[in-house]
Amino acid sequence: MKPKILCNGLIFNDGLRFRGAITIFDGMIKKVEGGVIDPSTISRENYEVVDLRGKMVLPGFIDTHVHFREPGFSEKGDIRSESMAAVAGGVTTFFDMPNNIPPTTTIEAWNDKMRRASENSLANYAFYLGVTDDNIDELLRADYTHIPGVKLFMGSSTGNMLVDNDDSIRRLFEEFPGVIAVHAESEAEIARNKAILSERYPDGIPVGLHHLVRSREACVAATTKAVELARETGARLHVLHVTTADELELFSAGAVEGKLITAETCPHYLYFDSSSVESTGGLTKCNPAIKGIEDRKALRHAVADGVIDTIGTDHAPHQLFQKRVNNALKAASGMPSVQFALPLMLQLANRGCFTYEDVVEKMAHNPARIFNIDRRGFIRPNYWADLAVVNPDADYELHSSEVISPCGWTPYEGVRLRFRVEQTWINGDLAYNRGRFPGDHTPLAVRFSPSHY
Repeated sequence: MKPKILCNGLIFNDGLRFRGAITIFDGMIKKVEGGVIDPSTISRENYEVVDLRGKMVLPGFIDTHVHFREPGFSEKGDIRSESMAAVAGGVTTFFDMPNNIPPTTTIEAWNDKMRRASENSLANYAFYLGVTDDNIDELLRADYTHIPGVKLFMGSSTGNMLVDNDDSIRRLFEEFPGVIAVHAESEAEIARNKAILSERYPDGIPVGLHHLVRSREACVAATTKAVELARETGARLHVLHVTTADELELFSAGAVEGKLITAETCPHYLYFDSSSVESTGGLTKCNPAIKGIEDRKALRHAVADGVIDTIGTDHAPHQLFQKRVNNALKAASGMPSVQFALPLMLQLANRGCFTYEDVVEKMAHNPARIFNIDRRGFIRPNYWADLAVVNPDADYELHSSEVISPCGWTPYEGVRLRFRVEQTWINGDLAYNRGRFPGDHTPLAVRFSPSHY
């Protein structure tokens, strides 16, 4: 097999942007060099040459927060369909959440998902273990060479994995040495809100009031509890899908290497506000709920300022009839996001909400740093060649007809974009090329190497 040279792309990496070339061999990046190259001067006998003609070249998006629904909810999507959507969106690596049927709360269940992914995934893959009130010993016995961390639900959501035993939570924070990824909502606050609103709306709480059920106070209370416990115990805490300006006060700016407590937000919290749930007929209903316009503004600033450390999609497909229910307690929560998240974030960067370099940091560099991923997330020699090639002048509207996930819809219907993922390279091979999946690449289980960074 000949080395490949991807030349004349606009490379974004390590806070820099430059025209240059990337040499790939045996799945790895061998050389990164600046400058424009005449492709005709490269020996075709010795190299496979791809002229990118000024397209953006980014490290592949590492999505550390997806719900690919297999096993247990395969009618909504499965590892093959959702990883295909991911690869079309420039995602080269995903971490899947444990709220399946059965839940991924044992090594046996985790092994089953790894087997399924080895047979069906189009992207590199990893799976969290889920926390329950009584499986801490099982979690402590696991080998985290291929496990990114554990997921703790401090708030109920799809899959019913709520953990509300304070003793179990404290023990986890005191004894678990890896990343604790937390869904932080106060179940007591949610229950109180449900009772009040159910009395006010006896025929059913309108779906547009979902943000009052899963309220700001519910998020702030649980996130405060998690952060205070992490500070007290020294636990490595990663708070998922932060939604409010108030929660941002609990986190700090700066490089993630100096943080034990980090924060994620998601594209829908950066694009929409709470009014979208009603205007889209429930399509943007999710947990935690999307909050107000000022919260959206604060989150965008937090991405730029380094208070928000990562952007994960929380990709969670549902069938359309499960969403189209005008009842905040019955309509399904979650939305498909993995296919279009990268173009959407680049679009916000183009509007000046933050920079392209911020997008690369939050969607590739920082996930690699926080989870100690072995040789991914950067365009560097001796790293895996995981790359997204993006056309910055595509100019198109998003429509459901493009959605690869079997759910068949997108909350971003009609949004106009100028950025489109044209190619996705995984482990040095072309996994996606302008709407086609060549199918000759080999995804790998992600390896985690705590001593690497």
